[in-house]
Amino acid sequence: MEKGYTLISPCFFGMEKMLANEIKNLGFEIVKTEDGRVTYKTDEYGIAKANMWLRCAERVHLKIAEFEAKSFDELFEGTKRINWAKYIPYGAQFPITKASSIKSKLHSIPDIQSIVKKAVVESLKKSYMETGLIKEDKEKYPIYVFIHKDKVTLTIDTTGVALHKRGYREKANKAPIRETLAAGIMYLTPWRPGRTLVDPLCGSGTLLIEAAMMGINMAPGLNREFISEKWRTLDKKIWWDTRREAYDMINEDIEFKIYGYDIDEEVIEIARENAEIAGVADYIEFNVGDATEFTSDEEYGFIVTNPPYGERLEDVDSVKMLYKQLGYAFRKLNNWSYYLITSYEDFENEFGQDATRKRKLYNGMLKSYLYQYPGPKPPRK
Repeated sequence: MEKGYTLISPCFFGMEKMLANEIKNLGFEIVKTEDGRVTYKTDEYGIAKANMWLRCAERVHLKIAEFEAKSFDELFEGTKRINWAKYIPYGAQFPITKASSIKSKLHSIPDIQSIVKKAVVESLKKSYMETGLIKEDKEKYPIYVFIHKDKVTLTIDTTGVALHKRGYREKANKAPIRETLAAGIMYLTPWRPGRTLVDPLCGSGTLLIEAAMMGINMAPGLNREFISEKWRTLDKKIWWDTRREAYDMINEDIEFKIYGYDIDEEVIEIARENAEIAGVADYIEFNVGDATEFTSDEEYGFIVTNPPYGERLEDVDSVKMLYKQLGYAFRKLNNWSYYLITSYEDFENEFGQDATRKRKLYNGMLKSYLYQYPGPKPPRK
């Protein structure tokens, strides 16, 4: 493979800025930031580093080509012109894993996938001087097709199982927040290790586990594998070095405790197990507790939480009541900051207080807002 790469990382809508900051902090050059994706330049180590370290990205795609296609002929010829043998070695599998088309003349997804597949096959047959069927029995190079306003972008996925699957959430309660979104929310708060952090409706513990991983500088991809680790086209040493460096960068000298409560004892057990698998159990204390009765002796602190949204009609009344009670309980914590994410439109009204700031974020396809109530900064010690 060549030395210079252009990578594209998709993310949830609303997360672009946090993702772009992460990419900059890894030392990569940003080409452009657009809705739901960031494009950046890097070297071959960047493929491993981006997969290992990006907390807000859903995947890391290797950009192969971009061209215009208003007809299936143009799509076929444009794809066939690419020297796919530069990226896909002999015998490798290359499924057309996903195609999407927005505001474009070509909109039949099955047709787009089958035409791109045929064109890649033709290109590889020519390169590998094959006449019959092309063999596909070795490692995978999943191809993604993204068409927007007739502009085709072809990429190969280097991630495999999506990045939000960190490997720690073996079990989850019924409405978990996605790990990538939880990390993005933590970036939007000024919380730092050493300051009090509580999730009084912690569910399976995702927000706190992500916070603890950030607190000790643990790479989110440390406990999982990536599809491109099996590629013959990427030196195994790159992965070995990236993983070893990530282990070395964990800050085990830092001491802090953060707290999670949930009314359901079974859910608390799941949260404890997840924190254990993630390697951050020493930093989080989980206990059974009712969020509406939460109090604290600490003068300053952060509440960051993902309360129930009342997605089903029969839950709406209980959710309204919960928000009222939460507002009442949280306002008693004079100098505290609280951050709540919900898709419930009338949240501020029920909570009894307008947010200082609202940030639109998507939890999957669900439009939500992060309601931000920052308290005063504690005096410097």
